[in-house]
Parts: sequence; C-alpha cells; structure tokens
Amino acid sequence: MNRQTMVLIGSGVVFATMLFLMNASNSTQRNRGLSDQAQEPLVVFCAASNRAVLELIRLQYENEFSRPIQIQYGASQTLLSNIEVSGTGDLYLPADDSFVELGLAKGLLSEVFPLATMNGVVAVRRGNPKNIQSFSDLLRPEIRLVQASPDAAAIGKRTKIVLTEKKLWDRVEAATIAFRTTIVDVANDMVVHAADAGIVYDAVLKSYPDLESVQMPELHGIVSKVSLAVVTGSKQPQAALHFARYVAAKDRGLVHYAEQGFQITRGDVWSDQPELSIFAGSMLRPAIEETLIAFEKREGVRVTRVYNGCGVLVAQMKAGQHPDAYFACDSEFMSQVPDLFPKPVDVSMNELVILVQKGNPHDINSLRDLTKKGLRVGVGHEKQCAMGWLTQNTLRQGGLQTEVMENVTVQSPTGDMLVNQMRAGALDAAVAYLSNAAGSAEHLDAIPIVGLSCSLATQPFAVAEGSHNTQLAERLFKKICSAESKETFEAEGFRWRDPMPQGKQSVP
Repeated sequence: MNRQTMVLIGSGVVFATMLFLMNASNSTQRNRGLSDQAQEPLVVFCAASNRAVLELIRLQYENEFSRPIQIQYGASQTLLSNIEVSGTGDLYLPADDSFVELGLAKGLLSEVFPLATMNGVVAVRRGNPKNIQSFSDLLRPEIRLVQASPDAAAIGKRTKIVLTEKKLWDRVEAATIAFRTTIVDVANDMVVHAADAGIVYDAVLKSYPDLESVQMPELHGIVSKVSLAVVTGSKQPQAALHFARYVAAKDRGLVHYAEQGFQITRGDVWSDQPELSIFAGSMLRPAIEETLIAFEKREGVRVTRVYNGCGVLVAQMKAGQHPDAYFACDSEFMSQVPDLFPKPVDVSMNELVILVQKGNPHDINSLRDLTKKGLRVGVGHEKQCAMGWLTQNTLRQGGLQTEVMENVTVQSPTGDMLVNQMRAGALDAAVAYLSNAAGSAEHLDAIPIVGLSCSLATQPFAVAEGSHNTQLAERLFKKICSAESKETFEAEGFRWRDPMPQGKQSVP
C-alpha cells in the first residue's frame, strides 16, 4: 500500500469520525431538548374527592411517559378561584360539572372530558354504632352531623340545592355542628370520632375502610358528574390534552375510577397519538379543512378525512368502511345509514344556485332558462352526491326535469368539478351549491333558484355508534361548532344552524 493510498484512507476515517461525533452531538442536543420538555410538570387543580383515584393515575402516567404531574388538591370553588386569580394551571378536575360550566362561562376552561358520576350518601362509622337509618335520625339532638361547605365544595353545593328543593335544608343546616372546607375533612372527622355522621359522595368512602354508607331517599338527586377540563391559559395545551385523554381512556384512567367506586362514562380506547377518521361531503371541505388542521395540531392527533360525493361515501360505508364521524351534505344521505349514525345534529344549510359565466352572457335567470336550445348544462350525479339528488328533486318540483336533462352534458359527483368545467369554458351553466362558487366570484355569477323549497340542503354531523374515539370525535364536533368555524362556514356561503347552544358539551 503506497503512501498516497494510506493518506486517503486516513482522511476518510477522520471524516467519518467527525460525522459520527457531529451526529451524536446533535442527537444528544435533541434528546436533551425532549427531556427538558418532558420534565416540565403539568399542573392539575383537583377536587379533594378525586384525590385517591388521581394519585393512582398520576403514578401510572409518570411511569409510562416520564412526565411529572403536579397536583393541587382542595375545594372545587377554591381551585377555580385560584385559576381565575393566578392565571396558571393546565387542567381542572372539580367534583361537579357545575364548576366546569362556570369556568367555561368565564372563559377559563376549554376542552372537557367526561369521566364519571358520584352519588350523595350519609357516612357513618363501620357498624353504624349510632344506628342512623333514616333522615330523621340525622336530626336527633345527640347526633353530631358535619357537612362540606356549600360555598366551597361540590358535595355541599349539591346537598343544599337538592334539600332546599325538598324543603329540608333549614332543618339539616340547623342540625349540622360544623361545615368543613372539603369532603375529605368531613370523612376525617368521622375517622377520628369528631362526628357521628357526614354527607359525602359514595366513591370517597372507598378510601376509608373504617366508614360505611347509609343511603336515604331524601338524598336522591345529589348526583355529581365529574369531568376534567383543560385550562384556557395553559402554556402546554397539547401535553395537557395528552394527559386528559389518558385520564379519560377506558383502558387507562377510567379503570382506576371504576375500581374506586365511581360510575364511569364511556371512554375512548387509549392511544398515544389517536387517529380519527371522518367522511365528509366534498362541498364541506373549504368550510372545515382549517378547523381540522388546527384540531390536529392542538390535540396532537391525526384526522384522516375522506371527501367525496355523499352517495359514494354511503356506498363505501354500506360496504364495510366505518369512520368515527360523518358530515353529510344533506340529511337524506345521513338517513341512509341510521344504524351507524343514530344521533345526527344539523350544523349548516346550503342552497342550490345556477352558476353562469361572469356577466351572464346567455341571460339565464331561472331553471326554465336552462332548457334553451344548445345550452351546455352541468348537474350533480343523482346517485353519487347530495347535490345531484337535490337537483333532481328541485327539477321535478318545478316540472322541468325532462326538458333540462336534455341539455345536460356533464353529471358530476362533486360541485367543485362542475365549477372547474365552468371556468374551463366547457359548460354554459351548472346547478351547484352556493358554497361551490365562493372562491370563483371573479369568474362566475350565481343565480338564485326562487320559489322551490327543496333547493335547500341541510348538513348534519354525527359520531359513529361503534367508534373507539367517541370523546375525541365529540371534541372535534365542538370545534366545528365554534364561533371561528361559524365565520368560515358563512364566508363560504353556508347558513348557520346553531348546532351547539351555549353550555352544551357534546353530540346528543
């Protein structure tokens, strides 16, 4: 081996070593960055009633993802006030949904994850030494009754509301020797023999083997729905949503909720990065695409969308393809799959119009004008899309179906294809949705179809009955119903139907 060859080999080794060290350094920096990010704790404000179960979930999550969870326990109202005053925190878990509704109304909370329910009962020491069996027993002079404060704790608030309605609150309040800050304080009073009875949630007693419950008809109605909500001001919303999905997953957090005596809701199947599938009519694409992109980014999930004519989509679903959600161009095509989507909600409306070239050179002002000899007309395909089905109904109602169809040269599965044909000069007129022409105002004019009621299409949204991502799909529905989404729909030519009135959290 000559000297020149040795030099070349040596140079190659040095170069390869430098590349290796550079890559190793970059990899270390990337890993350090991820590690630093992973060590940023999530701050959760949690009601004392959920402490036992959330500690179990926290330990499991930290072991699985090496991300610390910092939890502050207290009374539901106090915690909400802390969020409002400090502007800090990532998640809020009160003992009752009324506090979530209050936080939503104040703009303090955003996404909501339903978890479980709890019921009010009377707690006594094991064996019930004071023989407390009925509501009247709570009022006996020798019974030391304690409660959680109605002004701070969810159980206290619910108890006062229910017993006030039953005209029993004044008597119970007079018999109560003390009001505690949290439900845990009430249970602890029982344990140390500072009280004989206390009104608590049934699920809380799972952590107190020395106590048992007495159910009383007068307390029926003291039911609290437990939900976890993301704090609007969270500096790490994607991480907060990741943990929230974990807590609400049927095979993760909800397992612990069930074991701790809660009545759990239907949760999603856990996935580190869930994939949500949605079928949507093609004409809805410009109205929802930006919302889908923003939803993916915030939640850290993937949304697989299939846009097509609704007739085509229905055929695919009947052949066995079952998306998590379906957004139809018209109610007619939602009604064809009622077994998959039993609870649709109307979101918007869209109207059929006659599209003509700019300036309307053929002087087309009504459906009857589409019968002019030699006119090239495009319509939607009746079997492939809601637009085509609606067009044929409209033509039949107007008594013009046979005459207009003689001039039809194109039957398309989507309105966008008709618009493209118009802009290319291949058609003189087309019957399409107003939204299809939204981006072509400088090339096309839209002529209203007057006097025919069936020229309006209604767009319903529904979550699949058998979806493994029900809660995720419902949160997407809420984003589609947001004020920002409404603006997009209206800008694209749709009419809004107010699908989610204020305070409503999910698809019915």
